[in-house]
Amino acid sequence: MNRNRLDEETSPYLLQHQTNPVHWQAWGDDALTEAKRENKPILLSIGYAACHWCHVMAHESFEDDAIAGVMNDLFINIKVDREERPDLDVIYQSALALMGEQGGWPLTMFLTPKGEPFWGGTYFPPTPRYGRPAFPDLLKQISATFYGQTDRIAESTSALKTALEQLSKPAGGAGLTFELLDQAADIAQGITDPVWGGNQGAPKFPQVSFFKNLWRSYLRTGKQDYGDSVKLLLERMAQGGIYDHLGGGFSRYSTDDIWLAPHFEKMIYDNGQLIDLMAEVWRQTKDPLLAIRIDETINWCLREMTVGEGVGEGFAFASALDADSEGEEGLFYVWSEADIDRLLGGSAGRFKAVYDVSQYGNWEGKNILNRNANEEARQIGSQPEEDLLDNCRRVLLQERDTRIRPERDDKALVDW
Repeated sequence: MNRNRLDEETSPYLLQHQTNPVHWQAWGDDALTEAKRENKPILLSIGYAACHWCHVMAHESFEDDAIAGVMNDLFINIKVDREERPDLDVIYQSALALMGEQGGWPLTMFLTPKGEPFWGGTYFPPTPRYGRPAFPDLLKQISATFYGQTDRIAESTSALKTALEQLSKPAGGAGLTFELLDQAADIAQGITDPVWGGNQGAPKFPQVSFFKNLWRSYLRTGKQDYGDSVKLLLERMAQGGIYDHLGGGFSRYSTDDIWLAPHFEKMIYDNGQLIDLMAEVWRQTKDPLLAIRIDETINWCLREMTVGEGVGEGFAFASALDADSEGEEGLFYVWSEADIDRLLGGSAGRFKAVYDVSQYGNWEGKNILNRNANEEARQIGSQPEEDLLDNCRRVLLQERDTRIRPERDDKALVDW
């Protein structure tokens, strides 16, 4: 096969790569048969349409003629959309973890012609940096290892296959009990961040299932610190930069430990789970901030994420919004102080104080709107002040709507 065949696919992620000079194929019998016939290792790349680092690696390596030439000469190259084939993603992410590496996307795995993994990683740069080897150099080393150390490859794949089979076996025992769930909650409580909420350190993911169990254990046991941890998480996220204070909805995760700087992709499944958790907590607390965020996030889902005929019979939700627009991460969402002054006039001063806007910015010279900068900003103010801020947000949203928008992955997944 001497051409890119992704133009035959329907996945938005695969179609993003249809013009790459890489001879990509989708996962299937044709690609695997070709690998066996030519006795070539497989380069398997797994990602999804809204993934920022997938776009970075695509631009740096997969769009580069020289690097693509090395890939085409040495490998059978297969692209997979993790949202279409979560089964493959689970298998190869698990294999990477068994190799002692941290998973993520893009997932870059090297397989035997039979599809058995023998080495892998995630993002690789075109030149050595971030403590990672140059991708073209790595390709040549992997190819040389595959042909020159067949016994070592066979030993590695056999061990991984055995380990993966063990992982896939059903767990024994009588199943989950409230006692086990409460034990899990106790462990979870010990690793939460007491200041910023969520997991300790960075990056920070919402980990909704983790905190939903903590909340339900609080309701069962009355352990106040469990409930406080969940409320702290939701408050910090709801007022942080991970939340879109103009359009509603949460980004996938925060790159720092204070919920300020997200990777800006928005996933429908994250937001659906967060709506559910916020609603559970609101039923007990009647927290007005949660009520506002629930309403805004639902409105974002209905306004920006529906596909089909519209709200009503025959519509579904799109999978995600991209992190990038005009080739730049977060460009759609960030602001300069000059923008705010120009658009808001006399209201700019108060808005900047509440939403952490400054001349030099809080992220790469620009400003991510958030209300976590200080305790006063986090509190919901008087009705006149909140009305003023609401008017400011409407002005900024109207201006933002004139910008080039991030691409949307219109794929509707019924299991979400």
